[in-house]
Amino acid sequence: MDIKTIIISFLISVVTIAQTNWTTVFESSGFISTSDYNQTINYFQRLDEASDYADLFGFGRSPQGRDLNCLLVTKEDKTLIEQRIAEGKKPLERATVLIINGIHSGEIEGKDASMILLREILISKEKEYLLDSINILVVPIFNVDGHERRSKYNRINQNGPEEMGWRTTAQNYNLNRDWMKADSPEMQSMLVLVSTWNPDFIIDTHTTDGADYQYSVTYQVERFANIDPHTGYWLSQKFVPYLEKKVHEKGFLIFPYVSLKNWQAGLDSGITDWASSPRLSTGYFALRNRPSLLVETHMIKPYKERVYATKAVLETTFEFIKSNASELVELNQNADKNSVIEFFHKKIFLPVKFSLSEKFDEVLFKGYEYKKELSEISGKEKIVYTNIPKEIKVKFYREVAAVDSIQIPDYYIIPAEWSFLVNRMVFHGIQYFKSDYDTALIVERYRFSNVKYAENSYEGRQRVSFDLEKFEEEVIIPAGSFIVPTNQRTIRIITHLLEPKCEDSFVQWGFMNQIFEQKEYFEEYVMEKIAEEMMNENPELKKEFQKKLAEDESFKNNPYERLNFFYKKSPYWDNNLNLYPVMRYTLKF
Repeated sequence: MDIKTIIISFLISVVTIAQTNWTTVFESSGFISTSDYNQTINYFQRLDEASDYADLFGFGRSPQGRDLNCLLVTKEDKTLIEQRIAEGKKPLERATVLIINGIHSGEIEGKDASMILLREILISKEKEYLLDSINILVVPIFNVDGHERRSKYNRINQNGPEEMGWRTTAQNYNLNRDWMKADSPEMQSMLVLVSTWNPDFIIDTHTTDGADYQYSVTYQVERFANIDPHTGYWLSQKFVPYLEKKVHEKGFLIFPYVSLKNWQAGLDSGITDWASSPRLSTGYFALRNRPSLLVETHMIKPYKERVYATKAVLETTFEFIKSNASELVELNQNADKNSVIEFFHKKIFLPVKFSLSEKFDEVLFKGYEYKKELSEISGKEKIVYTNIPKEIKVKFYREVAAVDSIQIPDYYIIPAEWSFLVNRMVFHGIQYFKSDYDTALIVERYRFSNVKYAENSYEGRQRVSFDLEKFEEEVIIPAGSFIVPTNQRTIRIITHLLEPKCEDSFVQWGFMNQIFEQKEYFEEYVMEKIAEEMMNENPELKKEFQKKLAEDESFKNNPYERLNFFYKKSPYWDNNLNLYPVMRYTLKF
């Protein structure tokens, strides 16, 4: 054996040993299992120790005491990065990409895909070129407590891994409904991470529920009026065509996220696009003026296929951003500036509610033949899928329009006694200051009526709906009140949290239900006397009462409401009942 052969054999053995040492639990199990929390964090810690480009750091703790970890992967000097973050600056030539895995920890292929891709970047170095113009932040597992509630039976719709985590946290929060209200300690920590690093692109990895079809992976991006129009265009017209083409070339069928117009009717009803609610990751990052990608592998495909399909999406996204890093950073900076220019300075109305049009395109969809049969169990028609591939013409509803909007004031004023709202807003990176002295101002206010509580709690809160009346009032703003200026990059988030008509506002989430509760009442014999005095002193009030008796039979036959009519008009009535304590103020020149 010559020296050349010996050297080649030695190098092959070294590479083989290195690869073996870096084999993931997913790979060593024959692609059917996933690592537990300790195995996962140990792998990421080893990446940190093996590469100067990697730095594993904690950013929070779970209710059960587990660390929330994030791996920074960069060729930059980390000291310079920290300095730049402190100064709020960002280099135009580099973009930061954040990957969030395991927000639903039963849907965990993003974690395994990240481990393999990071190995190829940091250890074997075949993908190291990706770091030439991007920094990567990887959260291996977001819902760490749910991840350790492992079972074979956590996801009835899902084909593997052998054991998987649970959808919600140890406190039973669905983290992907918590982006705005931030009730969970995990989300509070995540929002601080996001506000600190202000990533340029965000990837949120999941597994679907829903229909059966041939596609290995589906995706969703925001492209409607809930996001900066230039960002929406960049995503839909530049990024998406590249993503679909390259993932397909890597061997995986890909399609936009499959949401059925009518889940009972199946694909016959068509599929829909939508503008995501900000309680979801993609909707939330749209409010932050940042492009994001929702990755949803198909639940019934084998776990191996799902992991490698996710890896193909991650890798493709990195490749695209690497080639377009400067454009992306500039796009985001302009989106931040445009939000303030349009909604603060120009007072353009901010769209806050959206509706899906009945218009549709017909698209070819790679599904499976299926039939509908009467079920002896449920007693209704059921869908039965076969394994016979079939291209189906389906209706694709993807015209989404704004149906309600808000003109944003210069400031929101929050009384000192509602400081917990401000404390929650800080997690989002929202700036505020306190008033130094009492000030008389004419402000805009809201009063609620027809208040209705949801029948059941949702995500730990009793949501509430209502009608709104806006009015102006001169008030004294006491010293120590919280003043939230809206001329900041978080203007969209501020508005969605503080405007009552927004579905993810504090008030609709039930943060302030006590303002709807009447605390003082009358004794009927006392009110009888006061009502007589009020009628004697005010003939117009007496006429109004008599008119209501004549026109409203229900009122006429309700003794309590007849007395309550006068109580509401008396000086004893609580004028703060159903009054929104947060005020709007706009400078008048």
